[in-house]
Amino acid sequence: MAYSRLQKLASYIRPHWKQALLGIFSLLVVNALGVYIPLLIRNGINDLESANDLSPIIGLVFLILGLASVMWVIRMASRILLFGVGRQVEFDLKQNIFEHLLTLEPSYFSNSRIGDLINRATSDVDNIRRLLGFAILSLANTVFAYALTLPVMLTINVKLTLLSISVYPVMLILVQVFSDRMRDEQMHVQEKLSNISDLIQEDMSGISLIKIYAQEENEQRAFERYNQELFSANLSLARTRNILFPILGGLASLSLLILLAVGDKSIAQGELNVGDFVALVLYVERLVFPTALLGFTITAYQRGEVSIDRVEAIVSVKPKIHDHLDPIPLSTPVKGWLTARDLSYSYPGDKTPALDRVNFTIKPGEMVAIVGPIGSGKSTLANALPRLLDIEIDCIFLDGQDITQLRLLELRNAIAYVPQESFLFSTTIRENIRYGNPLADASEIEFAAKTAQIYGEILNFPQQYDTIVGERGITLSGGQRQRTALARALLVDAPVLILDDALSSVDNQTATEILQNLTTGKQRKTVVFISHQMSAAAKANRILVMDQGRIVQEGNHDQLVQQKGLYQSLWNQHQLEELLI
Repeated sequence: MAYSRLQKLASYIRPHWKQALLGIFSLLVVNALGVYIPLLIRNGINDLESANDLSPIIGLVFLILGLASVMWVIRMASRILLFGVGRQVEFDLKQNIFEHLLTLEPSYFSNSRIGDLINRATSDVDNIRRLLGFAILSLANTVFAYALTLPVMLTINVKLTLLSISVYPVMLILVQVFSDRMRDEQMHVQEKLSNISDLIQEDMSGISLIKIYAQEENEQRAFERYNQELFSANLSLARTRNILFPILGGLASLSLLILLAVGDKSIAQGELNVGDFVALVLYVERLVFPTALLGFTITAYQRGEVSIDRVEAIVSVKPKIHDHLDPIPLSTPVKGWLTARDLSYSYPGDKTPALDRVNFTIKPGEMVAIVGPIGSGKSTLANALPRLLDIEIDCIFLDGQDITQLRLLELRNAIAYVPQESFLFSTTIRENIRYGNPLADASEIEFAAKTAQIYGEILNFPQQYDTIVGERGITLSGGQRQRTALARALLVDAPVLILDDALSSVDNQTATEILQNLTTGKQRKTVVFISHQMSAAAKANRILVMDQGRIVQEGNHDQLVQQKGLYQSLWNQHQLEELLI
């Protein structure tokens, strides 16, 4: 697992390897200068003991100042380079995650928590950025510090060097002991943070429902509970860090105390001169900082390690619905001839099929209504036609071509779909209507609005087409949202139009007028109209009646209303409701 994470890190860095390599090389130069300067100081001190002229010492001082300045500039350059790599990886990951999410089918988002996905694409990516910036810089700096400093220390005095670094194995053991615990605690923190993100996202989207049912206090308590869990998780992680890091810092400083305690005896016994002792002190101090920083490096690594797993859990998901390996081009012009042959579909984990051997043929330009009780499979069929579900091959055909063999882009450009939920983006009415055709001009937008029977109401809005509809279209009524979504579908001018109960909030007369607009004129569309509005469905050329995933009746209104069966029952129920109203 650890090796696979390192492989992932390498793959993140690979596009920016030149910049990363230059940053690491800069650290090598910095550490080389950091090793060379104490040697110059040692030589200067030794020269002071025997020389009467201070002029060489003054020159040495200026040389050391010059080298220290160069070292500072190169160190800043290394930080900019390595932190820049982290920022570039952050940009790449966010872009890749978003692009990958767009390839996944709607069912993935139905089974995932949106707040958690947002948290992974933001907080977790930020942790990886820190790992690739701060952690790599600290790790490379520590490696170079030890690799370059220890050999020089050993050439000065082996005994003192070994005594001064004798505490470091204890530090490494402590790091290993606390490593798994910190990783688990960091994972716990990220999970609790995702819970809060989920709650905020849901509450902001459903604020009207919260107000209607006066559930503000319950939501406050739910947030308080999640916030308390996050607080406890952070406190547990902080407790572990506050135990480990001071111990690491104390052990690192202990090496300097050992050197000071033993070094004076070596000087007194003539085993070590003052210049060498000062150099050793400077070298040990050079090792104290990167060693003490090891704790913070571990934190960044643990966070990054957890976040890599969480991010990869998203990008490793393979889309179930994708283009065929050898797609066939869709014949043009598209006529809109739809056929289903023994179409069956079961949702994952559900033993009862949502669609059970469905067969039908819909001719080009025909308006077919699909009616039936709730749960009969109508919406599943609507989602299957534009291949929003992972259906089997040779089940649905568009103009005689198997839709699983077509490119998804071509298929969905040929089918306009208005689902049950009339989702609108929090932008203007104009931008919502032309979402599927961003280059549409004003006349095209107005024609779509007129066909969807929303044109007059838009003109009554204060800002007309520039009116902001708010989050999910909250400022519009249900009927206005549905007709705006319909206008959006009409603007793309696809030969096939699927309406999945998309006029449920529109009165029967307006719904009937809209359907008449869709099935008249020179460019008639193939319309699949799924609805519980029986009076509007009755105007269709043909009606398919569904029950328990099957088509149980088929014909026009006059034929079906005379037959004993489900349609007659639905129509009689509709008539009764009309009388009661």
